Amino acid sequence: MKAARYLGDKTLETVEAEPRDPGPAEVRLDVSYTGICGTDLHIFHGAMDARVTTPAVLGHEMSGTIAAVGEGIEDWSVGDRVTVMPLVWDGTCPACLAGDRHICHNLTFVGIDSPGSMQSSWTVSQDVLIALPAELSLEHAALAEPTAVAVHDVRRARVRAGEKAVIVGGGPIGVLIACVARAEGADVLVLELSDARREFAESLGLRALDPTAADLDSVIAEWTGGAGAAVAFEVSGAAAGIETSIQSLATRGRLVVVAIHSTPPPVNLFRVFWRELTLIGARVYERGDFEKAVELLANGAIPASTLTTSVEPLDRVAEAFAELESGSAMKILIDCQAGV
Repeated sequence: MKAARYLGDKTLETVEAEPRDPGPAEVRLDVSYTGICGTDLHIFHGAMDARVTTPAVLGHEMSGTIAAVGEGIEDWSVGDRVTVMPLVWDGTCPACLAGDRHICHNLTFVGIDSPGSMQSSWTVSQDVLIALPAELSLEHAALAEPTAVAVHDVRRARVRAGEKAVIVGGGPIGVLIACVARAEGADVLVLELSDARREFAESLGLRALDPTAADLDSVIAEWTGGAGAAVAFEVSGAAAGIETSIQSLATRGRLVVVAIHSTPPPVNLFRVFWRELTLIGARVYERGDFEKAVELLANGAIPASTLTTSVEPLDRVAEAFAELESGSAMKILIDCQAGV
């Protein structure tokens, strides 16, 4: 088998490795595709070196088939097509006991805290498996994890049909949130600085504007009949994005914080007070979000083919990271079986 490993200092390598046989309640997967995401780039840049043990096999956006099953497996068989919800919780912390296992106080994120899917053969617990329908291609299914993020964000926002929804940040997750919100019947507006990303959003039939435009407030006022948006998703990770999100909201609007801010940003609490706004955090996903994501990918509500910029083999993982780092790509997949 082959595996791509992060060695630290912005260095990646592809090596030959021995697959691990599945133990009790485990399966071994033939990984078909693995997506590279923003978190992988953060790791690559060294921003998570205190957390990641090197050499590290990255990757948590994936699809594949079961190649072998361990002792005690009854619900899964060799040949089953699956994706993975890459969360492992302890089951004993206050969050888990309250039913919020996905935000366990001691959460293990697979592909960050433990070896991930950027390898041709991967052994995991049966507990993380999500079944894929026959009509969904394995290439498209590799977008299940980021789509599940968007589904969770939209569900946390309680988006309803007919509502005005602003998405601040038109990267992969922002575009996915826009697509999921649109599937729920919302009227969506994407705010994005990059000309290329605005053009991409518009190619998907989404309305997209520059958040620094002088007439933005009047445009939003006209669009919402002077009320403001019912919900805003902050996906930019910038302090200006928080301010733009808050300013766009109607009385009793909901602000959903999706992006991870590297430093605590200033927040206009007066506006929160004056308009009785609700601030909502949205982190990762639950199993139901993953299942909904698979459904949206299967029925075409998520334009997976258009979102995928390129597919590269494991041997070109360094080039794939460089392409994504350049900002010219939306989603890059690694074909983990190519050349194996």
